[in-house]
Amino acid sequence: MKTKIIAHRGASKQAPENTMPAFELAYHQKADGIETDVQLTKDNIPVLIHDEHLKRTTNGTGYIKDYTFEQLNNFDAGSWFTDKFASTKIISLEEFLIWAKDKALYLNIELKNNKIDYKNLESIVYELIEHYQLLNRTTLSTFNPSSVKRLKSFNKEIEVAFLTSKRNKNLVRYAQELGANALHIKYRLFTPLLVNQCHQAEMAIRVYTVNRLANMKKCFNFDCDGIFTDVPEKALQYREMVDQKH
Repeated sequence: MKTKIIAHRGASKQAPENTMPAFELAYHQKADGIETDVQLTKDNIPVLIHDEHLKRTTNGTGYIKDYTFEQLNNFDAGSWFTDKFASTKIISLEEFLIWAKDKALYLNIELKNNKIDYKNLESIVYELIEHYQLLNRTTLSTFNPSSVKRLKSFNKEIEVAFLTSKRNKNLVRYAQELGANALHIKYRLFTPLLVNQCHQAEMAIRVYTVNRLANMKKCFNFDCDGIFTDVPEKALQYREMVDQKH
């Protein structure tokens, strides 16, 4: 099995995270997939931005939930990275799905509902993915256990991943009890034993955020299903080197 290289917020070391330039770059670098984050606007439009607040990655202030999508379009989501990306916009999940539909990309949509538990976020996102016929190559992930349970209640054909950075002796069982059929873990939780437990339970296991070559090597050698990385181009080159040695 080849470990998938998933561009974390796009090629986010080279372009502003969660924007079209970062996604385009990851695609041209031939990443296997793209991970992105979804928040919900005042008018219930899912948009791609990591933080609940605008301050870090735009020239705006305040919370995403307090703006309509049209209002968010007035902000610059690129200049904070470099002037080269001035006037880059916050995009909607729908715009991203339209772009991704004809590309051979695995998609990981992280629901950012562990701090603000947005009402109906799960159903809004699910229905968009279903509409664009992308259920079979999309994972929905969240740190919010209640959200995993709600996603499971749809009883539909989509992979649901429980995201965690917390140690738990019975992590695989806990994720299964929530209703997850995949586990996404912070690298410091990674062990070959956990990979084996996941695979015995027929659960995919993916690791974030893996930027160092030594850490990539461990994930490749122990057959993780995927790694989330800010440097997909380097990860792809390194995976090729590891494959050649085998």
